[in-house]
Amino acid sequence: MSWNLDANDFPHDGPLDAQLRFALRYAVLAPSSHNSQPWRFIIDGQQLHLVADRSRALPVVDPYDRQLIISCGAALMNLCVALAHFGIGYEIDAFPAQADADLLATLRVRGDRPANPDLVHLFPALSMRCTNRQPFAPDPVPESLQAALGAAAEAEGVALLTVVGAAQRQQLAALVTEADQAQFADPRFRRELAAWLHAGRADDGMPAYATSIPALLDFDSPILSLVTRTFDLGEGVAARDGALAQGSPLLLCFATTRDTAPDWLFTGQALERVLLTARLEGYDASYLNQPIEIPELRERLRSLLACGGMPQLLIRVGKGPPAAHTPRRPVEAVVS
Repeated sequence: MSWNLDANDFPHDGPLDAQLRFALRYAVLAPSSHNSQPWRFIIDGQQLHLVADRSRALPVVDPYDRQLIISCGAALMNLCVALAHFGIGYEIDAFPAQADADLLATLRVRGDRPANPDLVHLFPALSMRCTNRQPFAPDPVPESLQAALGAAAEAEGVALLTVVGAAQRQQLAALVTEADQAQFADPRFRRELAAWLHAGRADDGMPAYATSIPALLDFDSPILSLVTRTFDLGEGVAARDGALAQGSPLLLCFATTRDTAPDWLFTGQALERVLLTARLEGYDASYLNQPIEIPELRERLRSLLACGGMPQLLIRVGKGPPAAHTPRRPVEAVVS
């Protein structure tokens, strides 16, 4: 239901509050770690505040809320694209209140400003974008699209590094495999993952069809129990993810000069801008963030990529088979 949007329903003659609420229906389609959707929005007259929902944090895999804030940045980019499409000008102030770390950004509607022309073309991709964890076709990604993806990230102040050469790709795949094995060896990680795989989650979390785990599971057993108790599940996941890294035609790493909360927010904006740009050209993407989630492996990844900054996200890009959208919470649940 959340993905079946008709832009013709936008209330052009309605009050600003109604217009912003409609645009937020596109914002909540953004990707998020474990599909946790860790965002809230507060409409206050001409302003809209983006607030981190720490109750949806992932303390094991994301202890500093880095990925949480990245997810919120992706939602902010979706909102900006929607507002641009509907002709609404705005300005954004990131982290406007030092005393409130949960307030990530304030967007102010500006009637004296034109809509952002650089984002309008991305609008059709908002409801098309979908994380695709299936193997991709080996066909190379055109250099022209690679350049466009790099420009999309750079527009948000984030560098986009390309994994080049078979040796570097193999080393990166080995890091992904090692990270999977380390994470699944941790019972806390397995419990946290299982909680977001739970069949009782209808509007968030990761349904079985959207994960890379289903083929490795015996579905006669409850997922919660199985993931929590199966110590060797990580070996199968590691082998699969390593193969995905090795076989995907394009691997990209988002990197920032610093490693602060604003950098994470900008990374989320860059991520979604890149994903939407890829989707317009018929390309899918999914995440291989495991090495970044383990500090010592993050440093090894940084060295491998000769990255002067800090790696924030690792994704693969290519063309995969059709994939289903993951569920979303209704806008009413995240807007006040």
